[in-house]
Amino acid sequence: MELNENLARENVSKLLMNYSVPCIISLLVGALYNIVDQIFIANASYLGSYGNAANTVVFPLTVIALAVAVMIGDGCCTYVSINLGMNKKENVKLSIGNSIIITIFGSVVIMLTYLIFSNQIITMFGGTVNNETFEFAKEYFYYITIGIPFYMFGQAMNPIIRADGSPKFAMLSTVAGAITNLILDPVFIYIFRWGMMGAAVATVIGQIVTVILAIYYLCDMKIVKLEKQNFVLNISIVKNTIILGVTSFLSQISLVAAMAAINNMIRKYSLQDQVFSQVQYAQIPMAVVGIVMKFFQIVISIVVGMAAGSIPVVGYNIGAKLYKRVKDIFIFYASIRFTYFYYNNLSDLQSDEGI
Repeated sequence: MELNENLARENVSKLLMNYSVPCIISLLVGALYNIVDQIFIANASYLGSYGNAANTVVFPLTVIALAVAVMIGDGCCTYVSINLGMNKKENVKLSIGNSIIITIFGSVVIMLTYLIFSNQIITMFGGTVNNETFEFAKEYFYYITIGIPFYMFGQAMNPIIRADGSPKFAMLSTVAGAITNLILDPVFIYIFRWGMMGAAVATVIGQIVTVILAIYYLCDMKIVKLEKQNFVLNISIVKNTIILGVTSFLSQISLVAAMAAINNMIRKYSLQDQVFSQVQYAQIPMAVVGIVMKFFQIVISIVVGMAAGSIPVVGYNIGAKLYKRVKDIFIFYASIRFTYFYYNNLSDLQSDEGI
């Protein structure tokens, strides 16, 4: 059964499992990038809580890049899926080609902005709790910024690969990058003693691995073959892609706003505490909050993964005007949500009643 027929005829629950589970795993692995860095940094005696606080400062800045990348990637994934359902393959190729162009352009703009205004940006996100945190944040931020184009390209291409019918390859490309990071982190931090630079460089090399695999896939896609003319900028295609991806952007950027507010409140109110107002301890609250936020991102990844993973299935069926199947997808997810809340509330009730 071909991909198009599969999306139109396969059992909805089976399709969603095939697409959403790899997407959830991809997002969980993506969340682990920062958690792994934080673990190795925390256990390096010469970095410790200063390094963790610096990681917390830089984290929301990487999420800004992620927000733009998923806006392009999810928007393209949606547009591609709808047009595949309508059997308009020329639009599919144009959307992918244009998404590649705007991802590269957007990533370079963000990278240059970060490099030019690094001190001001780090200060804006609470990096001035003490001098050690600021210096570590600058070091980590610089090398992470150099890798922004690789990071954004890999994240933007991931949904596009899913739209082409290869959710498992999209997952494996992310996993390969994460494993690379996991191997290199202890080597660079403990053996080479490169400090924050080592953690950042390990992350960037992992991202490059993901990009290499993404490019390999794009050169031999399942449904369409990209041609030179597909890389000519088409304003209408770009507009549709961004409109369809703007909700993904907003879901990520809201985390940035929250982290910026939290970091600055920590910087302000720590000064009112007898312990944390001391310069040598000022970074600890920020380090703790960073750790908590990273693990909270795991929960978010599961929910977002379920939604993002269903985009190719929903988009194709909307394009093919199979609205009954789209309704079935909504009911399937609603039933999962209802079941979760029912059993969660039931267990709370039993606990309250001492059952």
